[in-house]
Parts: sequence; C-alpha cells; structure tokens
Amino acid sequence: MTSTDSGTGTGAEAELGAGLPAGRLAVPEAELSVPGGLPDPLVCADGAPVLTPADWWERRRPELLAAFERHVYGRTPEGAVEVGAQVLAEDAALDGRATRVETRLTFRRPAVGAAGAPDSQGSQGSVAATVLTYLPASASTGSPAPVFLALNFRGNDVVENGSADHTEPVQPPWPLAELVDRGYGVATACYQDFDPDVDDFGNGVHPLFYAPGQNRPGEHEWGALGAWAWGLSRILDHLREDRRVDAARVIVAGHSRLGKAAMWAAALDERFAMAVSNNSGCGGVALSRRRVGETVEAITSRFPHWFCPAFAAYAGREETLPVDQHELVALVAPRPAYVASAEEDTWADPYGEFLGAKYASPVYELLGAEGLAATEQPSVDRPVVPSRVGYHIRPGGHAMTDGDWARFADAADRHLGKVSGRPTDRSGPAGG
Repeated sequence: MTSTDSGTGTGAEAELGAGLPAGRLAVPEAELSVPGGLPDPLVCADGAPVLTPADWWERRRPELLAAFERHVYGRTPEGAVEVGAQVLAEDAALDGRATRVETRLTFRRPAVGAAGAPDSQGSQGSVAATVLTYLPASASTGSPAPVFLALNFRGNDVVENGSADHTEPVQPPWPLAELVDRGYGVATACYQDFDPDVDDFGNGVHPLFYAPGQNRPGEHEWGALGAWAWGLSRILDHLREDRRVDAARVIVAGHSRLGKAAMWAAALDERFAMAVSNNSGCGGVALSRRRVGETVEAITSRFPHWFCPAFAAYAGREETLPVDQHELVALVAPRPAYVASAEEDTWADPYGEFLGAKYASPVYELLGAEGLAATEQPSVDRPVVPSRVGYHIRPGGHAMTDGDWARFADAADRHLGKVSGRPTDRSGPAGG
C-alpha cells in the first residue's frame, strides 16, 4: 500500500502490538475502541500462516466464509428452487439509446423429491421479483455490455423517475442515461421482493427453504441480508441468460443495508466481477471493533432480522467476534472492490469503512493484486481508483449520488476494461 494525501488517518500513532494473541493484527490504537487488535485474514484459525495463494483458496477463504455464516450473516441454504422467467415488457428507452426490459422472476420450492417422495423441506408456495434492466442499445451477442446490478429500496419506478412523496426524503432517479452512455447496463429489483424488511420471516424467500413446522431461521441460519444477497445471485443467473449482457463483467453494488448485502453476495458468489459498497457501515465494511457510529448492539437491537440470531451475542463484546469486516472485503479478492463513504454519514463511520478497505489489502497483495493505494484516509473528493481496492469519501450525508455512480464506473472502466467478454482471472489481475 502506498500513501496518498493524508486526511484523518492515524498511521503514525502508537500500535497495540505488545501482548496480542496469535492471529491478530497490530493496528494504531486510535483506530479501535477495544483491545486485542484485528483478526488477521492471513492467519488460519489454528494459527497457521497463509503464505501462498493456494493456502488462501484451499484453507483460509473457506474458513472465513464459514465464520461469517456462523457468526454474522447466517448460512444460506443450498436447496434448489424452481425458477420461472416472464418478460413483461421490452422496448426502446432514453431516446433510443437503451433497451428497457422488465422481467418477472418466480421462485418456487419443489414439492416432491426426485424419487417422488415428499421433499424434506416441504412446499411453501412461491415468491416473485420484478427485475428492471436497461442495456445500451448497441449491446448484442457480439458486443455484450457490462452491467451494474443493485437492489433498490422503493421500487423500480423510483429508480427510473425518482420520488417526491412527503413521508420519506425525496429520492432522485438513478443516473441511467449517464451509465448507458458510458457503455454500462443497469439491473435492479426492489429488495423487499426477496424478503420484506420486517422481523417475521413469514414472507419472502425464507419459507421456501423451511423444514416442516419451521417458521423462523435457526441460530446460525440466514437473516434478511442473506436473503437479499441470494436474490442478487438469482438476478445474476437471469442476466447470464441474456447474451446482450457480458456475463464476465457484472458488478454488484448497493447502498446502506443493501451495500452490506452486495458485499456478502460478492463474497459468496465469485461470478460477480466487482463489488461496490456505498455507505454500508456496521455489518458492511466498517470495522465492528471501532464501536463508532452504529454499533453491533445498536444494529442488532433495531434490525435483528438482518443477521443470523447469533450475531447479537457480540453486542458490546466485539473483541470476541471471530471475524471483522475487513475480512468481508478480503473475501472479494482479487476481484475489484470499491468502498464509498460520505463525510457527514457519521452513523456509518466513514473512517471505519476506510479501514475495512485498508486492512483487506494484504490478501489482495498475496493474490498478486494491488491493495488499497492509500495508508491514510484520503481527503474529501480525492478518490483512490487505480488500485484493485478503491475508495472515496465525498461531502454530504447518507446517500448514493450521481457522483458516486460516476466513481464506480471509473473504477470499473479501469479494472474491468472496455473489451467485451473479458474473463475474470481468479489468480490475480491481468493488469491495470
């Protein structure tokens, strides 16, 4: 990692190096609110160092995924679902510069097993999600387009037209024209199509996977974030069937709680070419051990359904958590990861988000990719784009702005390139 212009970083301050337990990173003492350093992503649970890419892929990465499943997000079920797709509309948009497609995806749990006996999970009806996709009009089988995939909060119509209702802050439309003009498609669906954002688990996709008599996830089973991440992967399945989409360059992105879901989706599903976190905060890319802004206690008290039930046990005890959020970013490696913060979004702890990106960097470097090209948090509006781990902090508060989208596209341009069909190389960057 190389230094950029300094902001609020504390790299010169005293480190908590003395007496750290095995498998802990020493970090400047001002960066954390609890003793004991950070979990080292390059040390296995048994203390064995991760020295080679093979060590990472074969031992440490599966171990970290399992730890996040058990202690934070819950285990995503592996059972198959039947998927149906119905195109509702397809027409020209943006003065002919784009093709607009609406598709209803329907998910149903098979009612019987392969041998004709009742399926062990039972039959729980179906769930539908409406996917809105904008593709450059030039996208074709011979020249497919890279696509940004992000769930939205308030419906596909708000993505297209914005919202001016009086009960919530006004939300502008997404910059669809700007992204299409840069050669990118955009795909989205409302997150509540996959799991309503309430603590009951009676609707959405969870019941598709319940055992007979079950009505809530178990202690280490997936919460809402897991369901939203699952939905992102199912939309990816759908996009990969469209030959106008460059399947090797689908970028998963999200804001706030949906930034958490996007990062978890990228960790679970290596088909995503790049991951973008916008103001994801606690449970996203901000370090839990900082206890700044929203804490584990605050988030599990207000939104317990987002995580597996086991996560709440670490409220006020973050130092005992086997993982921290820099390791979530590390699970994206060596694929590009871009982290965006906002100066006034103190609840999301912008500096903690920066540190989440910074301390993922050793994994990128092990895999032959450049980690975050900054040792200290950059100044406002001085984005770090060249490295595989990117970061910016902008003025303003908790939002995903047109300027944020432009930075995401800048990073995608640099790391995924403009060449149609370029594959994602798991072993490291191809250059740039």
